[in-house]
Amino acid sequence: MPRARRIGLTGGIGSGKSTVAQILAEAGAAIIDADAISRSLTSSDGLAMPSIEATFGSQALDAQGALDRAFMRELIFQDPSAKQRLEAIIHPLVGALTERQALQAEACGAQLLVFDVPLLVESGRWRQQVSAVIVVDCEEETQIQRVMARNGLERAAVEKIMAAQASRTQRRAAADWVIYNDALDFAALRQEVLSISAQLPL
Repeated sequence: MPRARRIGLTGGIGSGKSTVAQILAEAGAAIIDADAISRSLTSSDGLAMPSIEATFGSQALDAQGALDRAFMRELIFQDPSAKQRLEAIIHPLVGALTERQALQAEACGAQLLVFDVPLLVESGRWRQQVSAVIVVDCEEETQIQRVMARNGLERAAVEKIMAAQASRTQRRAAADWVIYNDALDFAALRQEVLSISAQLPL
């Protein structure tokens, strides 16, 4: 069986990355959502929770036994090394589960695997696992307005999230294709995504 093409998809918060993933899925791609996998690992029955509790104590768990994100944010603010310890637990599991999903998709006949990874540029370990990277880009003000409208967050909260992500320049530098999703309507965005999809390397 020929190996499926493996493509990375990333973009800053509010860039429209999820919409691009949806278009690719409708065109037949198998989407491997690293963020969804990461969230599942820190849910109440998540595979990462025993190690998280052993490392950070029971106070790192909420009432349902899931990761207490507010506690962890505060801990990381006070002790930046806590972020590295948390990532050391979660990242290997994300890597193993994304590969498992990819192999399952290949076994089902998928020809194109799209790894939807919000922090693809920041992590540094994804680039060698894919043959090309698509970056969804837009103006920072557009990101802010979209996320404020979608999530109900204050501007300062959105700006804080964006500051923790790679810059637009860093993401574009890592890209084989950039989709500038600022003033595109859905039909134009879909046309551009499908055009890129047809050019992806084998």
